[in-house]
Amino acid sequence: MRLLLVLLAAYPWLDTTDPAQALERRIPPPAGFARVETEGFGAWLRAVPLKPGRPQVLLHDGRPKRNQDAHFAVVDLDTGKGDLQQCADCVIRLRAEYLWEKRKPIAFHFTSGDLCEWSRWAEGWRPVVSGSQVSWKKGGAGGNGYAEFRRYLRTVFLYAGTRSLERETEAASGAIEPGDLFVHAGSPGHAALVLDVAEKDGKRVFLLGQGYMPAQDFHVLKNPSDKGLSPWYPADFGEELKTSEWTFARGERRRFRDDR
Repeated sequence: MRLLLVLLAAYPWLDTTDPAQALERRIPPPAGFARVETEGFGAWLRAVPLKPGRPQVLLHDGRPKRNQDAHFAVVDLDTGKGDLQQCADCVIRLRAEYLWEKRKPIAFHFTSGDLCEWSRWAEGWRPVVSGSQVSWKKGGAGGNGYAEFRRYLRTVFLYAGTRSLERETEAASGAIEPGDLFVHAGSPGHAALVLDVAEKDGKRVFLLGQGYMPAQDFHVLKNPSDKGLSPWYPADFGEELKTSEWTFARGERRRFRDDR
């Protein structure tokens, strides 16, 4: 019961959580590998709940995604209302939920470069967007509850994307870590999140999760290049990381600045 209560506190979008569905319980590392030590965002992602079995990836309107061969598992994360929570937005959503649970400051930039702070939103301030210009006007209901937090995130999703997510992070150096991300900034762009990392004799493998367009369930990707290793990817993937639906350059690995 104590573990269940901890999971409920950490993942407040769910009414109930089964500890057996945590990512680290559902997806063991490859034979001979052991999960690396991690804390903070990486540890939070490692325990994120999955939906039982291997359900279809659903779009925000309930229709099944056309490509049902790309995913290994589906994260138990709602897509919200409308076609907003796409690839970069899923990364922002998970990062924001972690910061919310830890009671850390929450702020994300719009593509315009303007900063949207949760603390300011909670005081009743709202962004007024006109073209590429953003000003702030007080008049919102305010409040610091979870429902208001989700309304704040909807606005972030509306005006943020891969370009702002790239600026929100820094180039990742050293070994790959849980919580790292891959970002190709552009239109179209794409973003995927490193959910877990395991190691054997100095060699690392990792799990990768993504949302996509249109807004859809966030899911753990298969490794299309190595079915024996799948869903894990090798950290020494070369100059290109080929996923089921995107190819990232090695230099597109990023990290949130306070996750060193």
